[in-house]
This record gives sequence, structure tokens and C-alpha cells, in this order.
Amino acid sequence: MFTGIIESVGSVVKIEREKSNIHFTLESPISNSLKIDQSLSHDGVCLTVVNVENGKHTVTAVEETLLRSNLSDWKVGSLVNLERAAKINARLDGHIVQGHVDTTGEVVEIKESRGSWYFLFGFAEEHSHLLVDKGSVTINGVSLTVVNPLKAVFSVAVIPYTFENTNFKKLKIGSVVNLEFDIIGKYLTKLAAPYFQNISKKSS
Repeated sequence: MFTGIIESVGSVVKIEREKSNIHFTLESPISNSLKIDQSLSHDGVCLTVVNVENGKHTVTAVEETLLRSNLSDWKVGSLVNLERAAKINARLDGHIVQGHVDTTGEVVEIKESRGSWYFLFGFAEEHSHLLVDKGSVTINGVSLTVVNPLKAVFSVAVIPYTFENTNFKKLKIGSVVNLEFDIIGKYLTKLAAPYFQNISKKSS
């Protein structure tokens, strides 16, 4: 489990393809402190560390992960938001983040306002019921507050610290980002589905 509070930003230094998998090697300030088999969030995707050497670490993304996320767009030099798994006795400064990306979104608009930034993202309308105003969403591993969600777009406000210490400063119109919706909303949707199905049957 993660909290959506980014610890460090890493840089992709090597990409190797093996059948349907891709091995990514990244260099970061926390790479040397990692251990093999440790879970680490990469732009919101929970990946297992398979090698640590000389200030670099390697992770492997399987086909399912590549289909659901923006990892297949990574290139050598891409900046990646990193977060180690939360400790049981740590403060939950963001929100509960699983590291299981639901889908991707696209940057539609970026506005600077008095030192902060507003990002507008487009995403598949089928997921719109999972966002609520002032609720939580994870974007590239960053825990953020939803602003004015509509059917296929929503906004977030990004403070200067987050902007400068994540890969948000590299986003531009058209950039693809990883989205993970709040797990509480997903569970409630699952639990409520039979109820709404029964109402639909009775009314038809």
C-alpha cells in the first residue's frame, strides 16, 4: 500500500524487452536503499524491484500493466515519480493508494494561477462515477484532490512543491498519465451494483 506522497523522482536509464515484458532500469536518490523483492510505486504503478546496483534499480512490467498504464510510453530519460510502500506506523498523509492503475488519462489543459497550477485531464467516461468533487485521485502516483469532475474530464490543483518535486513539471498538453481511483469508491460501487440492478429490473 502507498499514500500518494512522492519520495523521489527517478530517471529511466535502460529499457529491455523480453517477450511481452519490459525491464526498466532507473537511477534515483533512493535506488541504493532498495532491496530485491521490495514493492515500489513508479508513476503510481506498484512494481517489484528485481535488481539493485550502483545507484540504479530494475523493475519488470508485464503485459497487463503495460496495457493499463503509460509505462509503454517511457523512454530513456523519462522522469518517474517514486514512492516506497507505506509503513504500518506511518502517518497517512495522502490517501490509501494500492498502486493498481485503473486506466490512463490525458492532459487537456494547464493553467498557472498565482504560483500554483491547475491541470485538466480527459479520461474514459465509463469511469466518471468513481470521481466526486473534493474526493481523492492518484495521478502518476501523486495523491490529489478532485476539482469539478464532469463526465469525461476533471481538474486538480497542484501546489509549487508538488509541481517541482514530481514529474508534473514535465507534463504538457497531450501527455498521458496513470490514474488510480479511490479504492473506497470502487468498493462502494461494487457493493451497490446488485441493488441498482434490482431497481432497474423492477422498473422495466
